[in-house]
Amino acid sequence: MSSNRVIFFIFDSVHLLDLAGAVTVFYESGCCGKNYDIRYVSPYHNPATSSGLGFSNVEPLSSITVNRDDIVIVAGMEIKKWNRADDHLWMPWLQAAAATGATISSICTAAFALAAAGLLNGHNCTTHWAWTTALQQEYPLLKVIENKLFVQSGRIFTSAGIATGIDLALYLVEEQHGAAFTCIVAKDMVVYMRRDGAEAQNSIYLQSRQHINHYIHQVQDYITRHLHYKITIEELAELVFISPRNLTRLFKSATGITIGQYIQSLRQEKAKHLLKTKHKVAWVAKECGFSSPAQLRKLVKGSQN
Repeated sequence: MSSNRVIFFIFDSVHLLDLAGAVTVFYESGCCGKNYDIRYVSPYHNPATSSGLGFSNVEPLSSITVNRDDIVIVAGMEIKKWNRADDHLWMPWLQAAAATGATISSICTAAFALAAAGLLNGHNCTTHWAWTTALQQEYPLLKVIENKLFVQSGRIFTSAGIATGIDLALYLVEEQHGAAFTCIVAKDMVVYMRRDGAEAQNSIYLQSRQHINHYIHQVQDYITRHLHYKITIEELAELVFISPRNLTRLFKSATGITIGQYIQSLRQEKAKHLLKTKHKVAWVAKECGFSSPAQLRKLVKGSQN
């Protein structure tokens, strides 16, 4: 997936945080160096939030033709105010967007819109916990999953709503730009990165980051960007104006592991990822900071045992 366009679909009575949380992730991604073209569309000329705040500068659906590389995010709306008499205004557009193979995502109650359009038939999905039973009863052809932050079924994503829209957006950024970059985005937003799925939960990029020590975060970011170099505790200490001895103590206290263990784990994970993409072992070893291809093979093999 290589698109840099994210299209936010806005119903009238949209929940503000459902929209703003996900928008902020892609905006902050741009601030961190990976830009997205963020667009806002609606079947209504002047949609308003469920809390009364109105929007301007929202494009009509007819102004955007969705491509397969686009990300479309439908923000949750106040179900009791959702006007089903207007289905003809938006449903064909959303169905056409899905038909292109674009990534289609719903936040919170917007899963009802995806279900109404037939996009969730035969798919696993989720929504806000207060609406999971109603969603399953109203649309029996889909399978509602309880207690999940978000659920992926092919290129369709549904989330539990409110703050989990942030989790889903971070995951979509991670798909394009990797866990290391997405950690930087999450840190800028002062949020934790939470994930469904064993691979993400086990990622060293996400582990050992659930602390609030700014100096250690700075050191971890530096390590991530310089894995292909020989990294010394002395240069890391100089980076944050702390003595090597004190940095060693603070790092272990914040993360639960030593600096050396952290560097080694990052190198192993990066190497595994690059090897899956069929790069030559010698190049991967150099890129990840290993002294030789033999050392890389030994360490990666050892981590699998």
